[in-house]
Amino acid sequence: MDSIKKYVAEFIGTFVLVFAACGTAAKVGDKVTGDGSATTAYLLTALAFGFVIVAMAYSIGNISGCHINPAVSLAVHISGKMSAKDFCGYIISQFLGGIVGAACLGAVMGFDPAVNGFGANGLYNNSIGQSIFIEILLTFIFVLAILGVTSKPEFGNVAGIVIGLALVLVHIFGIAFTGTSVNPARSFASAIFAGGAALANCWVFIVAPLVGGALAALVWKFLSEEKK
Repeated sequence: MDSIKKYVAEFIGTFVLVFAACGTAAKVGDKVTGDGSATTAYLLTALAFGFVIVAMAYSIGNISGCHINPAVSLAVHISGKMSAKDFCGYIISQFLGGIVGAACLGAVMGFDPAVNGFGANGLYNNSIGQSIFIEILLTFIFVLAILGVTSKPEFGNVAGIVIGLALVLVHIFGIAFTGTSVNPARSFASAIFAGGAALANCWVFIVAPLVGGALAALVWKFLSEEKK
């Protein structure tokens, strides 16, 4: 029963992330001014993702740990803090939660990709290589922050805020490049409804965050390993 509760919590958390944060991105868009500089839409979107993480961390965090991101779950699994069974359960729950979140977003904003882009990610300069590199780095930074702040019980009271701010940071930087994924479940959910190029290139935003999360776990294990 405890495992089921964890999976339900991950479903709910990812649902909220896609519906509210990707919904913000879809509504405000990635508009730029006439001279090409970003408007407050970038900041609004970044804050929406961060605020969702903070809200979910202090609501479902004590149930599932509030991963709501396969890259985070992979890092936790590699770190030896999650069983293979729970890892699979989390991944399935996260993807299903994201899909339902995107479907509800479509019910609100419509399913026409020309009107509702579902906050889908896109390649930077139509370059797969550059986009993969960017997403690996951003996910590495984000997941490393998570592993660090959750490594000691005394950080528990501020962990949700730190993780939320870390997500805001990588979004502020990455939105102009790829739209910032760092989360395969969020990207897949948006892509299947946005279709077109977003769906065709979706694998980039699944593979790269997983690689970034795995690298963060390996680096953290090295940095935190006690001397014998």
